[in-house]
Amino acid sequence: MVGIDEVAERARVSTATVSRALSGRGYVAEGTRARVHEAARELGYVVSAGASALASGRTRNVGVVVPFLSHWFFAAVVEGAQSALQEHGYDLTLYNLSGGADARARVFDDLLLRQRVDAVLAIGLELTPEEAGRLHSLRKPVVGLGGPLPGVPALGIDDRAAVRLATEHLISLGHERIGYIGGSADFDLDFHLPTMRQLGYRDALTEAGIEIDPKIERGADFTLRGGNDAAKQLLGAPRNRPTAIVAASDVMAIGAILAARELGLNIPSDLSVTGLDGIPDGEFFGLTTVAQYPAEQGRHVAQLLIDRLAGLVEDPAPDTASARLENGVAPAATSPTAGPALARELPVELIVRESTARPRP
Repeated sequence: MVGIDEVAERARVSTATVSRALSGRGYVAEGTRARVHEAARELGYVVSAGASALASGRTRNVGVVVPFLSHWFFAAVVEGAQSALQEHGYDLTLYNLSGGADARARVFDDLLLRQRVDAVLAIGLELTPEEAGRLHSLRKPVVGLGGPLPGVPALGIDDRAAVRLATEHLISLGHERIGYIGGSADFDLDFHLPTMRQLGYRDALTEAGIEIDPKIERGADFTLRGGNDAAKQLLGAPRNRPTAIVAASDVMAIGAILAARELGLNIPSDLSVTGLDGIPDGEFFGLTTVAQYPAEQGRHVAQLLIDRLAGLVEDPAPDTASARLENGVAPAATSPTAGPALARELPVELIVRESTARPRP
C-alpha cells in the first residue's frame, strides 16, 4: 500500500506539506498543491477518511441545507457549491427541508445530535433565532446564501437593485406604462424577496417621475402558469394596457410572453417583457433578464466556508449581526427594508435580448 512518504518523495515536498495539500487545511502554494495531487494520483494514494477524521477531529463533510430542490436555482447553487468543495477535498451532505415544519426541525436536530459535518451552508433560508442558536452551539462555521442572517456571514444579491435595473432598462427605452408581476403575499417568506423586488420596481418608477399605478401590478406564485394568468389580467383590456411588463422571475416572464402570444400580441413591438434570474431557457425565448448566476453563487459561498475551515477568516460572534464589508455597519432595524446586512453582495448582470424594444409611437 502506498504511503504518504512515497507521495512526499514523488512531489519533492515534506510529508507535512502533503498532508496540508490533500486535506485543504493550511496554506500551500497552488503549484505545490497541484504537484502533490498529481503525485498522489500517479501513485494511487487515497487519504483514509476514517483515519483523517480521527487524527484531525474533522469529517471532511459539509452540511448543505436547502428549502427544496425542485427549483432550478437551488439545484444550480448546490452544483456550484459541490464543485468548489470537491476541489478542496470535502464531501457534501444535503438536507432538504421540503417536508414542512416537522422535517425542518428534524434536520436541525440531526445536525446537532449527530454532528457529522464540519460546517453548515444555509441556502435560501431565513433562520429563526432558535435555529441560528442551534447551529452556533455546534461551534462550527456557518455561512448563509440568499439574504442577511444575524451572526452568520452571508452572501446574496441585492434583489431590490436587480429589479430596479430591469425596470430602468424599460424606462430607458421610453416605456412609461410598465406593469409588474411579482410574488403574492403568500410567497413573502424568507428574506421578504417578493417585497424587495416590488420595491425595486417602484424605486425605478419613482426616480423617473412615473406615477405608481397599483392597478397594473399583479401577484403570482413564481410559476409559469402564475405568470401567464397574471399577464392575461394585465393585458386582457386593450385600453390603456401596459406597453411593458417587469416580472420578478424569468419563469413568470416566460409565462407573460406566452400569454401575450395567446392574445395576439407581438413581442416586443406590442409588449416588452423583462425577467430576473438568468435561467437557461430564457435565451430560447429571447428574454431580456437580470442574471444572478446561481452556480457561481454556490462556488462563492462554498469558498467563504472553506476559508473559515482553513482558519483564514474569523467567524463573527454569535450575538452580532453580519455587516457590509465596505462600511462595517449593519442597520439597526429589522423589517422588510432593513436588517443585518450582507457580508458580501454578489453581482448581477443585465442581459438584453429580443423581448424588449422601444414602445410604438
